[in-house]
Amino acid sequence: MRYHEEPPDIWTNYYGKVYRCDHPVYRVSTLYMERDKGLCVIQQRYNEETKATYWGPIDPWLTDKIYLRIGFKEYFDAHAKKKDSHGYFPTVTVRQLMWALRMKPLKKERWETSFDHVPI
Repeated sequence: MRYHEEPPDIWTNYYGKVYRCDHPVYRVSTLYMERDKGLCVIQQRYNEETKATYWGPIDPWLTDKIYLRIGFKEYFDAHAKKKDSHGYFPTVTVRQLMWALRMKPLKKERWETSFDHVPI
């Protein structure tokens, strides 16, 4: 049987902040920042009315869980950078980050697409 990450009954949301920009793939993400280096994390969402998907910030119950996970600091140091010339930070999907940190995956929905190992 496969197990998936589920929202806990009690959670905190201290780390990571909602970041708005005009990136070609998304408009809102969760930004983990240290000094002038940052890493944006996005999660795919589904709009029932329009049957369209879009990328946005990760679930708030995941922000601290990811940040406090063993290995996050090393992952952040390896992938986070200063804003580029367009004003974008490096971006990863929540699935890419969870796999890298060896966390249980989120339940995959039928409508989800992926960037797997491609830079965003």
